[in-house]
Amino acid sequence: MHTVEVLGTRVTYAVDGQGPALVLVAGTGGNLDSNWAHLVEPLAARRTVIRPDYSGSGETTDPPGDLSLDLLAAQVLAAATAAGADTFDLAGFSLGACVAAQVAATHPERVRSLTLLAGFATGQDPRMRMQSDLWLDLIRHDPHDFARLILLTGFSPAFLGRMDAAQLTQWTDAVLVSNRWEGIVRQIRLDASLDIRPLLPRIAAPTLSIGCAHDAMVPKEHARALADAIPGARHAELDSGHLAPFERPEAFLDLLTAFIDAPRG
Repeated sequence: MHTVEVLGTRVTYAVDGQGPALVLVAGTGGNLDSNWAHLVEPLAARRTVIRPDYSGSGETTDPPGDLSLDLLAAQVLAAATAAGADTFDLAGFSLGACVAAQVAATHPERVRSLTLLAGFATGQDPRMRMQSDLWLDLIRHDPHDFARLILLTGFSPAFLGRMDAAQLTQWTDAVLVSNRWEGIVRQIRLDASLDIRPLLPRIAAPTLSIGCAHDAMVPKEHARALADAIPGARHAELDSGHLAPFERPEAFLDLLTAFIDAPRG
């Protein structure tokens, strides 16, 4: 594990493998291990894989207060720079997709390609705000129920239906253990307030926006809207719920690696 100081924060990040740099940005409540650890080995065989933890996740520390995409983007860039990556392919999941889009729009010289998994341009629509409010209420009153809701809305019905009681308990416990509760509350509040729509036309990097067909957390229409708003962006869809890195890891890796390895004109 490595650390870098930026804007009054101490950011932790991991570096694995060798080759062209690939930066992976986790989603709300996720961290560099919980979202990405199971995918590192196949990626690190050909890439230098950089996984930062932004504020509210992992061991990253910062002053209390509201989070901003500017801060989280600066943390991702600082980790990439500290790891020796002047340019890099960039992939973000959920809130991490918003952070990645911010990086690509504001620092186009750094980003070779951009992959957005289950991303969204704004959390201000009524449905997304209702979800954020419900998450905050459950975290405050019953984190165990919050964890169960994350499974119900994060996985597709078919995937969840194949789990037995022991597996459901294991996944619920994993959600409970992996979250930093004060951190996820700050991240959820950012989810509900962010709006990157004005930035999207400024993204110059080749972009792939991936939606999840059975996503009850961030409906797939959000990924399509991102692709429509980013010049020249491609759109793809996974047969998965929101938690595609766990539900369809091989399919996600296939899409990601085919896209980042494609020749660029």
